[in-house]
Amino acid sequence: MLPFRTEIRNSPKCQTLKVYINDTSCDQECKDLLNNISGIESIEIQKSISRDRVEENLTIYIHDDADVNRVQKLVENKLDEHFAFD
Repeated sequence: MLPFRTEIRNSPKCQTLKVYINDTSCDQECKDLLNNISGIESIEIQKSISRDRVEENLTIYIHDDADVNRVQKLVENKLDEHFAFD
């Protein structure tokens, strides 16, 4: 099983990216890791509402002028590096 997955969400206010990390004890560490990626306005740790999901997720708010697909790729690359196993 993959250690995380991402989903692009569109809301009326701004585009967001949801990151579901299987080990929720890593949420704060991953939030700190992702904070400096360009295109990210802010990151919140939120409780997940849906079934079949982890208890919490990272909600990443994307700047209006940023490409959400590019930011998603940057986030996935950074998390892939973080969770890489030798």
